[in-house]
Amino acid sequence: MKIPLSSRRHHCLGVVGIFLVAVLLIAGVAGCGGGGFEYTPMVAAGTLHTVGLKSDGTVVAVGDNEYGKCEVSDWTDIIQIAAYGEHTVGLRSNGTVVAVGWNGYGQCEVGNWTDIVRIAAGYFHTVGIKADGTVVAVGDNEYGKCEVSSWTDIIQIAAGLEHTVGLKSDGTVVAVGYNGSGECDVSDWSGIIGIAAGHVHTVGLRPNDTVVAVGDNYEGQCDVEGWTDIVEVAAGGWHTVGLKAGGNATAVGCNDHGQCDVAGWTDIFMVAVGSLHTVGLKADGTVVAVGNNDWGQCNVTGWDLD
Repeated sequence: MKIPLSSRRHHCLGVVGIFLVAVLLIAGVAGCGGGGFEYTPMVAAGTLHTVGLKSDGTVVAVGDNEYGKCEVSDWTDIIQIAAYGEHTVGLRSNGTVVAVGWNGYGQCEVGNWTDIVRIAAGYFHTVGIKADGTVVAVGDNEYGKCEVSSWTDIIQIAAGLEHTVGLKSDGTVVAVGYNGSGECDVSDWSGIIGIAAGHVHTVGLRPNDTVVAVGDNYEGQCDVEGWTDIVEVAAGGWHTVGLKAGGNATAVGCNDHGQCDVAGWTDIFMVAVGSLHTVGLKADGTVVAVGNNDWGQCNVTGWDLD
């Protein structure tokens, strides 16, 4: 399945798209697997590993496998993946969730979750949106980053090092957790259609394809005010990446390992950002990556997620 180029502009609405598809699947309205559901390939980047969702609902991973965070070869019927820190999370079409990797704070204890329609992985915590728009979280709760039980009408979530961000259906944004660098100062945002969270910064995508960011800007990772024609944003440790409508990418922030060297990328459908590397899913299902590769997290040249 070649991903239609025209869908790039609406990929930011994959925020809503995955949400709605998952709701339909859980409700039994849409088919899956042999029932005709077509899984959409995607990529996720952890701190030192990279994960890919294939069009058959299976998952692949490369990079550092300490604590078993790359042991996803037996996963099936997955519709979304998330990765950060030392763990990897997968959302099944029936609304249940699986996780592998380090579980020192209980961040992988998602086995009893049901009716989940979207997931996000923080460094030491995991977050899920339920079909009714409420949110659940497990893992380390230092600074209150898992205190999301009062949230409602959430359609997208993002998780950083010590904070959690939620996008509401009305385009406003909420955040909890550590705010030492202002990464949770999003209460005045409105009309937002996509969010991303880095270690200590938060990024929002506006409907006019421009971008806003708050939080730590030591490496220039929040210098996005001049960006235009952006359809998706992703945030890593100390850098931010934007996917443009034409399939190109742009990046700001720390580039010590070449993780921002994405200017030559073309035909990109989705981007994912790790701590020191950046991954791009191309429209033909192949994958590219730049940045630190000390653990093999950029060894994706042989992947074909289609």
